[in-house]
Amino acid sequence: MSIPGPDDVKRYELSNGLVLLVRQNHASPSVVISGYLPVAARDEPAEQAGLSAFTADALSRGTMHRSFSQIYEAVEAVGASFGFSSGRHFTGFGAKSLVEDLPLTLDVLSDVLRNPTFPKNEVEKLRGEILTDLEERAHDTRDMAGLTFNTLAYPAAHPHSRSVSGYIETVSALTRDDVVAFYRRGYGPQGMVLTLVGAVEPEQALARVEDAFGDWSGASPVRDPLPPALPLTEVRREDVAIPGKTQSDLIMGAPGPARTDPHFLDALLCNTILGVFGIMGRLGETVREQQGLAYYVYSRVTGGVGPGPWTMIAGVNPANVERAVESIRAEVRRIQQEPVPADELADNKAFIVGSLPLRLETNEGVASALLDMERYGLGLDYLRRYRGLIEAITPERVQAAAQRWLDPDAYALAVAGPPRE
Repeated sequence: MSIPGPDDVKRYELSNGLVLLVRQNHASPSVVISGYLPVAARDEPAEQAGLSAFTADALSRGTMHRSFSQIYEAVEAVGASFGFSSGRHFTGFGAKSLVEDLPLTLDVLSDVLRNPTFPKNEVEKLRGEILTDLEERAHDTRDMAGLTFNTLAYPAAHPHSRSVSGYIETVSALTRDDVVAFYRRGYGPQGMVLTLVGAVEPEQALARVEDAFGDWSGASPVRDPLPPALPLTEVRREDVAIPGKTQSDLIMGAPGPARTDPHFLDALLCNTILGVFGIMGRLGETVREQQGLAYYVYSRVTGGVGPGPWTMIAGVNPANVERAVESIRAEVRRIQQEPVPADELADNKAFIVGSLPLRLETNEGVASALLDMERYGLGLDYLRRYRGLIEAITPERVQAAAQRWLDPDAYALAVAGPPRE
């Protein structure tokens, strides 16, 4: 597939505020639907953590027109699929079907989004499933390190500090009325974005979406601005003891750039050098391969709305935790203090640029890219400009990104593993 751009991506805005992006691809007989609504975990009170995720999971448990089983029978009878999930800032949804089944798929998707009834018995079944997952999470070292890192790196009032899935005590206390109230105040077409990618003509797609969502009014949620997440000025560490484990997982880092930050791509390239390229970048080369201190080690810059975390993540023998931390700190210090050599910079740029067409090989990949372009206001020509944006990054810009968002002497560190002896 060629790189999507303004000439082959059609953007429409319905009168109720819904934005539709369509890209036709007749090389495949299917159509992928992907989208989001601007309601999520940041819109729930801290004492009701997990409410947004609970609501998203409960949407398809029954509507005014279909029972839980009827919803899935209708979709599965034609080999289609669909699902919902809630994040920190958006509730996402997606579906896939053959093009001839697009009217049915959109009808079911519209029914679930617009007419959920949240049957009490299904809500209780779902609660049980969520609580089981949360109990299992308490025994997962990587999950617990992640939860703990977020509480260390972000202020308590910041939505990034809380678990999207919630906690056993908060989910246990949620009622069906809480779910219904959250849905009524947050779900509607204003700010909703929908993408269709596949064997469908743009005008036909618009007509289908108008039929499914054009007369929906729903809620128009209003959000307060995100509270600030200031740079860390000290080391904040917490160790989580999980009996019966033989491996420790550690996550260290700090709040990083928002996806809309003009220097986000500088941080992306810096992160690729640090812990992605090849055998997980410099971290993989030194901490794992040369020093043998980790089973795995890599870095991740999240971006997103607000200051997403920039983290270094490793799984280690509990006896090697302190040495692994010091080795990671040394690599952070090196990328701050020493300009990246030209050949290493060129290799990492080639990797990032070369990965883009691979991500766009499928309808799902294109749909995901279009959603991000709309979500962050990148413009329909963004993917066409991407190579030039990456190629323009200099060693000085990479170094500046590391100096701005990483600090080997001030960071959050969460370690989850067996109790210390």
